[in-house]
Amino acid sequence: MYRKYHDEEWGVATYDDRELFEMLNLEGAQAGLSWITVLKKRETYRAAFDQFDPEKIARYDEAKRTELLADPGIIRNKLKVNAFIVNAQRYLAMQARAEAGEGPTFSEWLWSFVDGKPQINSPKTLADVPATSAASDAMSKALKKQGYKFVGSTICYAFMQACGMVVDHTVDCHRYNAITG
Repeated sequence: MYRKYHDEEWGVATYDDRELFEMLNLEGAQAGLSWITVLKKRETYRAAFDQFDPEKIARYDEAKRTELLADPGIIRNKLKVNAFIVNAQRYLAMQARAEAGEGPTFSEWLWSFVDGKPQINSPKTLADVPATSAASDAMSKALKKQGYKFVGSTICYAFMQACGMVVDHTVDCHRYNAITG
């Protein structure tokens, strides 16, 4: 499962608003845990959170929160569950502004932190891969200002790696050349 994720998803540039919304929330769910923990639960997360439909998540009530906190297939942390709901509300507000011509889409906004194109870091070893960057610091600060939750700089950097905003496959990894061309 982890190899498939690495070989098919991690580091591939993703521009789809909904996919980015899902990944930002899943990276937040991972806080304090390993990514494999969340990866194993990803399909359950998708089912529990209505395929990451922000319109539905934004309207979750207390009964739905209670149901989610009782679901052993997800990480049952009240702050993380509430963050998904708040983040859906913030996402919808941003998308509404974009539709009204008053700002960028979620994807455009997130990608602006790397000037709209992947940053290729070319690390030689895993020890050369940072946990944060100036771009993840800026993204984290801007997301927090917008009201998003579980979006610290380390979470943002992992998100940026996962979605291909930052390419941190080591130069000897078979995926490095496939992604960087």
